[in-house]
Amino acid sequence: MTGRILIIDTVPTNRIVLKVKMLAAKFKVDACASKAEAEQCIAQNCPDLILINLSDPVEDRHAFCQSLKSDPSTASIAIISVGVADTARARFAALDAGADDVLPRPINDSLLLARIRSLLRVRYAREEMRLRDGTSRALGFEDSRTDFQNIGKIAILSADLKRANMIRLRLTSSLEHPIKLMDFDEALGVDIAPELDLFVIDATAKVAELQEIYHLISDLRTRSESRHSTILVLLPEGRQDAAAMCLDLGADNAVASEISDAEIVLRSRALMRQKILHDTLREGLRDGLQAAVTDSLTGLFNRRYLDSHLARMADQALQSQQEFAVMMIDIDHFKAINDGFGHAAGDQVLRQFANRLRENLRAIDLVARVGGEEFLIAMPSTTKEVAYAAADRLRSLIANVPFNIGENGDQQRVTISIGVSVGGSNLSQVKTVPKMCDAADAALYAAKSAGRDRVLMGSAA
Repeated sequence: MTGRILIIDTVPTNRIVLKVKMLAAKFKVDACASKAEAEQCIAQNCPDLILINLSDPVEDRHAFCQSLKSDPSTASIAIISVGVADTARARFAALDAGADDVLPRPINDSLLLARIRSLLRVRYAREEMRLRDGTSRALGFEDSRTDFQNIGKIAILSADLKRANMIRLRLTSSLEHPIKLMDFDEALGVDIAPELDLFVIDATAKVAELQEIYHLISDLRTRSESRHSTILVLLPEGRQDAAAMCLDLGADNAVASEISDAEIVLRSRALMRQKILHDTLREGLRDGLQAAVTDSLTGLFNRRYLDSHLARMADQALQSQQEFAVMMIDIDHFKAINDGFGHAAGDQVLRQFANRLRENLRAIDLVARVGGEEFLIAMPSTTKEVAYAAADRLRSLIANVPFNIGENGDQQRVTISIGVSVGGSNLSQVKTVPKMCDAADAALYAAKSAGRDRVLMGSAA
C-alpha cells in the first residue's frame, strides 16, 4: 500500500529512524521538526497520515492535532501519536487531542506498519465515497443531506461473560448506545444482528485463544451482515504481535495494553463516529446511483439504464435462444390534459400511469420512461403472441379505468397507443436491437395515425 506520510518530531534521530522505516515500506515521506514546517509541508503535499511526537517540550502539539481535526481540509488525515509515555493519562490525552492511535516507544515495527495500513484503508475508502458523493451532488442526483445523530448498537464479545459485563458497565456510563453481550460461538452463528455497528472483542481472558480471535475477525469482516461494522480488539498487555495481526485481518483498532475506562470510551466513540459517517456516505452514494438511472417523477428507470439493460437482455436472448419483446407506449392527447387541467394534473396522470404499468407486468419486465409521455417496456422470454396479448391487456386496463386529476376527485379518461416489436432469438436479430426499438416506435406512430387507442405490431427486419 502506498501513501504519503509526514513525520513531525523535534529530535533528529527519531525523524531519521522513522523516515528510513517508512521509505523501506515504500511510502512517500516528508519529515520536519516544528509546527511551522509541518503546516508548510501540509500545504505543499498534503499527507495521508501523520506520525507526530506529542511530547515536545517547546510546542503544544496536542493543540496542533486538535486544529488539524477541526479544519475540514485536514480533518481526514490520519494521525498516530508516537513517543509519548506508555501511561493511561498520556494515551488518553493523545486520543482526546484527535490522534487515531497512540504507539509509545520503543515502537514495534510490525504494529506500526499494520496500524498505518489499517488507517490508510479507512481513509482511502472514505475519500473514494466522498468523491462519488460529491459527483452525485454536482450532477444534481441528490439533495443535500443534513447531519444527524444516530444511536448505533454495540456488541461485546468475550469468552468470559463476567468480564464482558464489566466492560459493558465501563461503556454504559458514558455511551448512549445499546450494548449486547455475546460469546464467541454466538458471534460466529448465522443469526448475528446485521444492525450492530461496533464489535468490542475481549481477547484478554485466559480461555480466549488468539487463533479463535483471528478467525472471528476474519469472519466478521467477510460476512455481508457485519462487513461494514467496526471492530475494536482488547488484547493482553504486551501482545503487539497479536495487535498487528488483528489489524491486518480487518480490525479497526487493537489495543495491546490495559486501558482505562475513559480510553475505551474514547476509542469506542471514535469508531462509532467512523461507522455512522461511512453509513451516511454509502447511503448518499446509493441514492445518487439510484437517481442517476431513475426518472424522478415516476420512479421508473430512465434511458440511461434502459440502454444498458437492453444490451444485457439481448445477450441473454442469444444464450437462451428465446425471443424478447419491446413495446413503445404513448399517452394519447396528453398535451390536451396539460392544457386543459394544468401540468400538475398531467404529472398526476404520469405517476398513476407508471404505477399501473408496474402493477400489471411481470417482475422480470423492465418499464422505463423515455420521454415526456412516452414509455418503453422490455419483456424477456416473450413471443409475438404473448407480447401482443400483454400490450392489448395494458391498453384496455388504461382505457377502462379513469385517472384522478384533482383534489376534488375529478377524473379523466386516458387512452394509449402501443407499438410492439419482437426479436432476439438468433445472432442476426440480437445485432438489431436498435432496429427493434425503431420498429416498435414506427408501429407506435402507425397506431396513432390509425386513430389511437390501439396496438400494432412492427418488424425489426
